[in-house]
Amino acid sequence: METIKLQLEPLTCPSCIKKIESKVGKMEGVEEARVLFNSSKVKTTFDSGRVTKEQIAETIEKLGYQVKH
Repeated sequence: METIKLQLEPLTCPSCIKKIESKVGKMEGVEEARVLFNSSKVKTTFDSGRVTKEQIAETIEKLGYQVKH
């Protein structure tokens, strides 16, 4: 398992947390996704053999949130 933190553009509402955690958390290979609202980061633990950091970032961006690369 690998854990990463992705920096997002500032989040504006607490409902963003549930939306991101739900979608990323359901991805195949993702064990846990936690949004750190105050720092606008997503901490994700995942199996890098099943899903990549880039796929996780893409999923977040498809929800309408910008990931800083």
